[in-house]
Amino acid sequence: MNQREAVVEAMRANGGYATLGHLYKAAMKIPGVKWETRTPFKSINRIVQDPKYFFRIRPGLWALLEVKGKLPADLSKKPKPESVHTYYQGLLVELGNLRQQQTFVPRQDRGRVFLGKPLGALATVQDIYPFTYPEIVRSASAVDVIWFNQRNFPSEFIEVENTTDMRGALLRFAMFDAFNSTFRVVAPSARRREFESKINHPSFVSVAKRTRFTSYDIVADLHRKANEATALEQAWAAS
Repeated sequence: MNQREAVVEAMRANGGYATLGHLYKAAMKIPGVKWETRTPFKSINRIVQDPKYFFRIRPGLWALLEVKGKLPADLSKKPKPESVHTYYQGLLVELGNLRQQQTFVPRQDRGRVFLGKPLGALATVQDIYPFTYPEIVRSASAVDVIWFNQRNFPSEFIEVENTTDMRGALLRFAMFDAFNSTFRVVAPSARRREFESKINHPSFVSVAKRTRFTSYDIVADLHRKANEATALEQAWAAS
């Protein structure tokens, strides 16, 4: 079996689609395949870009050409906004887990499906930590993704803004300005200018310097690189 066949088999075993992070783990575990290159991750990145066998669904997510038109509705060419929202929530939860953060998603989002798995099964914190006054904790429990540090305090509040007004997310961030946390808006790159115009409003002066804009493409790239780093660390430990 050659490397491309291994990637195809790994995708088929996952329903015909997979993130690059999943492929880094699954394809390289298939027996009988030689990954002689020093950069197997680059080999997988190159393989999935062959249009004779694969196509890109969205940043960081690839599928077999043979399943085109047969994918679940949430992975269709024109997915509903909530499906896109859930996809990036899932990437952010996995990214937080890979970074040794504790991850939380709101109760109402736990049943939403990210690549075949409910978000609640990926998040490591089921009940939000009572890190401050109850009314503030209740507000925090509605934030799309929270990363908690090992002391159970929020290190990062993240809102995914696919189409909704960013002002709501920024107002929530301002409620948590007393905490030593980073605030992040994740959205399509085309919305960066909108973010920059709103974050400079006087209402958000207390959090403006700690609030970041991260595009969907960057999130997908960080997710891929975090999986690369994890795979390399595992290889180092096993050597």
